[in-house]
Amino acid sequence: MGSSSDMRRTIIAAQNSLRRNVVKQQKGSSVTDAKPDGPSGPLGRVKMPSTVAALPHQVREELARRLRRNKRAFREEDVQVVEKPLLKRAVGASALGNCMEWFDFGVYSYLAATIGKVFFPGASPAAQVISSFATFAAAFVVRPLGGLVFGPLGDRLGRQKVLATTMIMMAVGTFSIGLIPSFATIGIAAPILLLLARMVQGFSTGGEYGGATTFVAEYSPDRRRGFLSSWLDFGTFVGYALGSALVTGLNLWLTDAQMLSWGWRLPFLIAGPLGVIGLYMRLKLEESPAFQQQLDEHEKSLAQESAGSEFKTIVKDHWRPLLLCMGIVLLYNVTNYMVTGYLPTYQTETLDRSSGFADVLVLVGMLWIVVLITFLGRLSDHVGRRPLYAVGAAAMIVLAVPAFLLLKSDGTAAPVLGVLILSTLLACFAAPSAATLPALFPTAVRYAAMGIGFNFAVAAFGGTTPLVTEALVSITGDDLMPAYYLMVAGAIGLVTVKFLPESAQVPLHGSQPMVGSRGERRELISTSQDLYSFSKGRSAGR
Repeated sequence: MGSSSDMRRTIIAAQNSLRRNVVKQQKGSSVTDAKPDGPSGPLGRVKMPSTVAALPHQVREELARRLRRNKRAFREEDVQVVEKPLLKRAVGASALGNCMEWFDFGVYSYLAATIGKVFFPGASPAAQVISSFATFAAAFVVRPLGGLVFGPLGDRLGRQKVLATTMIMMAVGTFSIGLIPSFATIGIAAPILLLLARMVQGFSTGGEYGGATTFVAEYSPDRRRGFLSSWLDFGTFVGYALGSALVTGLNLWLTDAQMLSWGWRLPFLIAGPLGVIGLYMRLKLEESPAFQQQLDEHEKSLAQESAGSEFKTIVKDHWRPLLLCMGIVLLYNVTNYMVTGYLPTYQTETLDRSSGFADVLVLVGMLWIVVLITFLGRLSDHVGRRPLYAVGAAAMIVLAVPAFLLLKSDGTAAPVLGVLILSTLLACFAAPSAATLPALFPTAVRYAAMGIGFNFAVAAFGGTTPLVTEALVSITGDDLMPAYYLMVAGAIGLVTVKFLPESAQVPLHGSQPMVGSRGERRELISTSQDLYSFSKGRSAGR
């Protein structure tokens, strides 16, 4: 009896050994011991090809989902290769639009006190600043309307056509401000015309950022989307730096009387030539690959459904990513408009510093962001978008008050350090945003959803930041109110990041996987074959 049991155990052990050897031979030598769902996966020890194990978890899950849907590995026609010349033109033309938008923003922010004197001369200095910022905020009220109009058009007519239109409108609105007579010349008509020009700017901007981020994201290879999309916000801060540098130079070269008389008009008039250059570049662009493909079979029904009532479809079917989009936009833009829009006025009106010192201080911060932003965009491709947001939001809660205490300090070194802290936090939010936000939505509704989520959040929380913060400081007399405001934004950002899906290196929903070369395409096809075989093996073993 004993020998019979021993013999059965020996036979079973030999069979198990034979199975292991067969599996090992089939898999080849390039395998690694891994588990499908991480180190403690529920299926126990499974042999995973090294090419598959090297993929980030979120990429592996998305590719596996697509392979299951297709019931095969990728072929050449399933993977889009982006031509480098087209990619460079797409990124450059989109970044120029952002540069122009924020050139105007930097000019208006730095000239807020001067514009208040030109268009609201009868008010007190504080009321002039608040009136100027109220006119500034009015542009953000109509931004959601622009998003509602241009977003669906971008999803149906194409990204390139709509972006060319927004470029023209932005240039006309900005150029017009430089031509408006003062209150002393035409009375109440002057601030009304200023308001109308700002509303034209706001309406066009409602279709600009959502369209530009969508366009660049759909052109970018999946592995480099964070880096390439960060050039969009690079354009943002270059534009702001150019605008603020121009105003700083004018303040140094011209007397106060000359600035009030005609000097303030010059930066706005420059928008005309810039708009012509930007329009030329955008008309030379081809439509994004994702839009040219239209949608894969899985997304076509969504496109047909959304053509009739896109707004209702987006709110009903995509409310979760909409909320996440708005949370990230709040975190980014409250910080953005605090540093770029409010800080110059905070230093001159609240801290009684010279406009020259305030302008140079914020300009230093903008240049620091320009240095950091593409590096952080590349970093987000490797470590992920979520860690960058989370570290930045947590740091803002901790460092907002110390940064403003440094800003209030005497001398030069401490205020510069305070601005650099705030600018570094802003760069952490700006760098991954142009890649993160479009990835929340499928191709069929991406432009429209971005237009809704981004612009509603900017209108409610971003553009109102200078106005609300100035009012809070005036009401409470507490000059640390801006820091408290940033802390609240940081807390909301942390909650948002907790629910944010990681999108680094993941193909966009409704778009083919994007690669930068034919070699990358061959590599991805080979990896998909390993992943498909591995997935089939797991299914068979269940």
